[in-house]
Amino acid sequence: MGYAKSHMKQRVNPKKPSPDAHVDRDEINRFQDLAASWWDADGPMAPLHAMNPTRMEWLVGRLNDHFKILNKKEILDIGCGGGLVAEPLARLGATVTGIDGASDLIEVATRHAAEKNLCVNYRCALAADLIAERKTYDAVIALEVIEHVPDPSLFVAELAQLVRPGGLVLLSTLNRTAASFALGIVAAEYVLGWLPVGTHDWKKFVKPSELFQYCAQSKLTPIETCGMTYQPVTKTFELNEKNLSVNYFLAAVK
Repeated sequence: MGYAKSHMKQRVNPKKPSPDAHVDRDEINRFQDLAASWWDADGPMAPLHAMNPTRMEWLVGRLNDHFKILNKKEILDIGCGGGLVAEPLARLGATVTGIDGASDLIEVATRHAAEKNLCVNYRCALAADLIAERKTYDAVIALEVIEHVPDPSLFVAELAQLVRPGGLVLLSTLNRTAASFALGIVAAEYVLGWLPVGTHDWKKFVKPSELFQYCAQSKLTPIETCGMTYQPVTKTFELNEKNLSVNYFLAAVK
């Protein structure tokens, strides 16, 4: 795994964000339309199902390294969708809250967890709502979310407010590179049809250097980065600490 610490000077944005800075309703509506097929491993969310074992491998590894024991640790999953990440964490004994701005997705997630006899606190809410309620958590997770928000620096600042001192923030996103345009948009959306056309906007992909800067502004210290690459022969994803050119993870401590 690659390790790095941020030494960038903190910057403060004195402007109070407008409501539109917190959420892109078009993005939420796009995923809301996929709610009914979220748990269909062969449906529109098939790529998410395919990468989820690898995502969980990285997530659980980082959580176990940091906390040693996950039992009763309070974890927030932002942009939880139908619960692909929240459910496995609940099975490991964590106390999981999942939030999403799409009400249909929260209904799907709640129903699926009940069918599996899992206890997950799902809410149709935004990070800003929990901040207003003064909620904090041992770990905050946001996977494939930051590239869909209007203001990524504000989003990271919200994550920092929601995690407790000494807690862990875990993110994943897509790097803004030629490779991510070719694979994440052209191949995934137009050639292979893995994702509906328009799912991603390449201009909103976030470079690791930018994510490090956002962390520095919010007093989060990055401790690890790791890439995730697709293996066409086996049709699986695997962790690759040296290749951050398309999908990558970042762990940071407050």
